[in-house]
Amino acid sequence: MAYQISTALAIYFVLWWVTLFVTLPFGVRSQHEDGVGEPGTDPGAPILTRMGPKLIWTTIISAIVFGLGMTAYHAGYLSIERLSKLMGMPF
Repeated sequence: MAYQISTALAIYFVLWWVTLFVTLPFGVRSQHEDGVGEPGTDPGAPILTRMGPKLIWTTIISAIVFGLGMTAYHAGYLSIERLSKLMGMPF
């Protein structure tokens, strides 16, 4: 039982980080795009990163994807035998 929980947490952890990197660029405006910025800073630096909403959206999206994956796994669509057959590899 503990092994299954730790495996699920590890999968969710990796999925959360991948989702974070996907959501990071959305809604970011650079200093160059808005024509503002302090002297000596990189023109590509963001004006406002809005990390709070991005972390919330990352958690929501990764929870939905994880839930869909776990549902597909328990329904038998993500078994090792089925996936190896789809990829043409003997099990």
